[in-house]
Amino acid sequence: VSRTVHVGDVQVGGDAPIVVQTMTNTDTADANATVEQIARLADAGSEIVRIAVPDRRAAAAVPDIVKSTPVPLIADIHFDHRLALEAIRGGIHGLRLNPGNIRDAGKVREVVAEAKAHGIPIRVGVNEGSLPPLAALADGELPPPKPQRMVEAALWEIGILEEMGFEDIKISLKAFDVPTMVTAYREVAKRVPYPLHLGVTEAGTPG
Repeated sequence: VSRTVHVGDVQVGGDAPIVVQTMTNTDTADANATVEQIARLADAGSEIVRIAVPDRRAAAAVPDIVKSTPVPLIADIHFDHRLALEAIRGGIHGLRLNPGNIRDAGKVREVVAEAKAHGIPIRVGVNEGSLPPLAALADGELPPPKPQRMVEAALWEIGILEEMGFEDIKISLKAFDVPTMVTAYREVAKRVPYPLHLGVTEAGTPG
């Protein structure tokens, strides 16, 4: 049982059936190619599509893509929180933020305030391959298990969102292997009431 979140007109969590989401592999800056691929993905059964927004060119294309999409869109944001702000103002239906590479709480708060003003959800998207750096360990001390580090990264960012009264949250804890992924999701499900976005990943590097 989880809270309900809406991405555009698609309900996630609560009593909703499982929602299928996938991601484009086009250059998002090429709005026509991206829209064409989104249409094909929607025809194949995808109910939400994530698009990468790695730079200003991609962010500038968001308004044109949003105008033509048959399904709600998620902007995938890494490193530069300003791209999230541009995507929100361009009409995106939701965001994915990676707490492993946007570590400045002030920048996260800027994005949350803008998302709240526009009524769109945020996915706290943790990747095993891009976790926040470990704190210094004492001699002989073993690092925490990877699932624990993933959960802690998610809870750090969730804490910022909750401090701001923001609860339109989804969570993903993606790992390179299914057992690590399942362990992390089971643990975070005990801790917070938000819907889970399930998946494995090839992003980042192991270790």
